Amino acid sequence: MNISLIIPTYNNLKHIKNAYTSVRKFYPKLELVLLDDGSTDDTKSWLDNLEDEFVIKHRSEERVGHTILYDVGIDMATNEIVGIMHADMILGPNYIENILKHLEKGKVVCATRIEPPLHPEGKEKIIRDFGMDFDDLNIEEFESFVIKSQKDYKDQTTRGMFAPWVLYKEDFQDIGGHDSGFAPFPYEDSDIFQRWILAGYELIQSRDAFVYHLTCRGHRWSEQIGKDDNYFKLASEKAAKHYIRKWGSWIKNDEHQYPIIIPKYDIGLIVKNCNSNLLEILEPWCSNIYIEDEMEVIKSHYIDKEQNNTEYILNYKIRPYDNEKQNEILVRIDATSFDKSDFQIIQQLPEIIKDNGEIGSFQLGNLFIDIIHMNEYQNTLIKN
Repeated sequence: MNISLIIPTYNNLKHIKNAYTSVRKFYPKLELVLLDDGSTDDTKSWLDNLEDEFVIKHRSEERVGHTILYDVGIDMATNEIVGIMHADMILGPNYIENILKHLEKGKVVCATRIEPPLHPEGKEKIIRDFGMDFDDLNIEEFESFVIKSQKDYKDQTTRGMFAPWVLYKEDFQDIGGHDSGFAPFPYEDSDIFQRWILAGYELIQSRDAFVYHLTCRGHRWSEQIGKDDNYFKLASEKAAKHYIRKWGSWIKNDEHQYPIIIPKYDIGLIVKNCNSNLLEILEPWCSNIYIEDEMEVIKSHYIDKEQNNTEYILNYKIRPYDNEKQNEILVRIDATSFDKSDFQIIQQLPEIIKDNGEIGSFQLGNLFIDIIHMNEYQNTLIKN
């Protein structure tokens, strides 16, 4: 088959074994690229001893995250079609066939996830309990349910996007793959989904290609299901700030998890009476922030704390209050009157401007906003 599946794994030996077995049950000669993300369990030994001529192996000596390893695996794949899976996914019968029947150049096709009742329901997935962990999976019941559901949903598609997905390798590489700024994870998926849409790709969800997804076992939950580990919390905070700095807004999807593109504007925040806490809150949400800080104490303290966590040059982004303002949209803030409702406006400002904005000045809450130009810059983010 002219397709390669890429599966990174970190300390998930029993999960990756199940994922591997599920693929081989239906596709004995399908190319698999298995990538060990510096695991400290017995994953390395299992992978070293795995005798399978259709497996390409990779091991990272230290943990780099699936954001990096997806791209490493796709580069290593020898087929023109590539897809990713999570280590905690079980492939259902007819998965490849029901994905590929919708695939062509310029399209990305994702499967439908069946998940145990751990997360809220959604129109893009099916909630059904076929086991909560690697050791209590009811594979026979899952496969029977898939066969029945494939008759009910035969050839149906909706507009949505979530892992696992498949596309042409050339299409993936044309936009530069994942943004390494999200490494080790998460939110790299929302970023690349938006970039695919802006590049003109069509995103499709196959409703009769199924995986059973145990959710969050690959990088988020370790010793206890439903409890985030500290590594995930720190990585999430870093990645969230990167997303906001890049896109100027937060992730938004429709009921099928299809990304809603929010315009990116050139916004400058002019903050009177700024303090270090407010600088930390506001900095990611703008192109530039201008603060009263004659001795640059607030700025230097923040840069010392934050610069190692971002590729954006904060020394350039944070400017003196009396500097010439060159941004196309300016928001004047007085920290002494700034409240939670004002911050909500800052978070929603691109949508507010898109829906109701026009050239000129107006006040929202305690914010005074000057719109000089309404140029949109999200298309500059397509290529990584």
